[in-house]
Amino acid sequence: MKSMSRIKSLGLVLAGAVSGIVAIQAFNVADAASNAETYKLLNLFGDVYDRVRADYVEEPDEKKMIEAAINGMLMSLDPHSSYMDAASFEDMSVKTKGEFGGLGIEVTMENGVVKVMSPYDGTPAAKAGILTNDLIVGIDKKEVQGLTLNEAVDKMRGAVGTAVLLTIVRDKGEPFDVSIVRDVIKIESVKFSLEGDDIGVIRMSSFTEQSDTGLQKAIADIDKTTAGKVKGYILDLRNNPGGLLLQAVSVSDAFLEKGEVVSTRGRNSEEIERHSAQKGDLINGKQLVVLINGGSASASEIVAGALQDHRRATIIGTRSFGKGSVQTIIPLGNEGAIRLTTQRYYTPSGRSIQAKGIDADIIIEQPLPPELQGKNVSTEGEAGLRGHLSNTEGGDEGGGSSVFVPEDKSKDVQLKAAIDFLHGIKVTSNVKPPEKKDEKQAN
Repeated sequence: MKSMSRIKSLGLVLAGAVSGIVAIQAFNVADAASNAETYKLLNLFGDVYDRVRADYVEEPDEKKMIEAAINGMLMSLDPHSSYMDAASFEDMSVKTKGEFGGLGIEVTMENGVVKVMSPYDGTPAAKAGILTNDLIVGIDKKEVQGLTLNEAVDKMRGAVGTAVLLTIVRDKGEPFDVSIVRDVIKIESVKFSLEGDDIGVIRMSSFTEQSDTGLQKAIADIDKTTAGKVKGYILDLRNNPGGLLLQAVSVSDAFLEKGEVVSTRGRNSEEIERHSAQKGDLINGKQLVVLINGGSASASEIVAGALQDHRRATIIGTRSFGKGSVQTIIPLGNEGAIRLTTQRYYTPSGRSIQAKGIDADIIIEQPLPPELQGKNVSTEGEAGLRGHLSNTEGGDEGGGSSVFVPEDKSKDVQLKAAIDFLHGIKVTSNVKPPEKKDEKQAN
């Protein structure tokens, strides 16, 4: 019986081996067919390139043609993948260090024009009144249509002290011009202040290489100023468009003792990276409120999602942008780099916020001043960007909300709600929940 059993076992092993060989052979055939189709399309590209180079009415710039083709390929994937030439790559590298020349705006490309994602605090663009959702349709009286995003950004940059004229379309109105004087942009990614004598407010406008050290300094200075009597902290991430992934992990870690902060997952199921918090809460368990709105994106959403899932912070404000993907910068020697979407990120509970955003625990909307009433001050979020990645969990897409934050702190109802909450005053949403439709009973 044992020998028969052994024979059966061997038979199963051999059968498994044979089926594996058949599967490999089938895969190789399919792979070869796929490669043949790819080479056929590459030959098509070569034919078109040769025809343009030989017969176009003017002698084309071959380098520019190739770069445009590469950028077109990447931009067809999603709104965040793109090609950077050597100059753009250098500019991006400087920008993540927190200091660069320009106007001080985060932009993307939409329907062939430049769309403002967010102006950075205290920059020439912010001082000139540039708002989130503004469309830049012209630069120095020349149309933006037809330019790549990198080309448009290059035209907006220039020598410090020189002016650039932007033609803006706001809320589908008539175009108007705004002159902005270029300056060296020094992004103080972290600022802090005291409300009363017991609430520390930490404003983080982006996630640069300086963010974690700036946060640590802010907490230490607030603690010193209040002689350790601070009651709680407010982390203001409103209109923070994001930045470096590892900085988001470090900022989250500052308030957590343990546990996962975020996981990133690639195309293949085994491509999972987990980032976890290390022991040591810098505010020693004191209460924490995080403020978000429709301009809070990417790294901001990683922080808000981690602190929300661990019940370490109460989230106040409105729904965030909904950018739940990670871009990897891949250098190409001396030829620049590509920004490629390589992963989606997930909060500690395993939820993806891609095209959905983070919902506040307490929804507080800002009332609009008379001059903005009837205007569109909300982002459509990631879900509103053409070609965005869908959410793998399905369901209704959303994301985005109002981005208005009054400069006068006395009129900032979201900040006031956070302060009241930390003082133990009951805070409730100022937005009516959507009415539920009557469910039809089955006959």
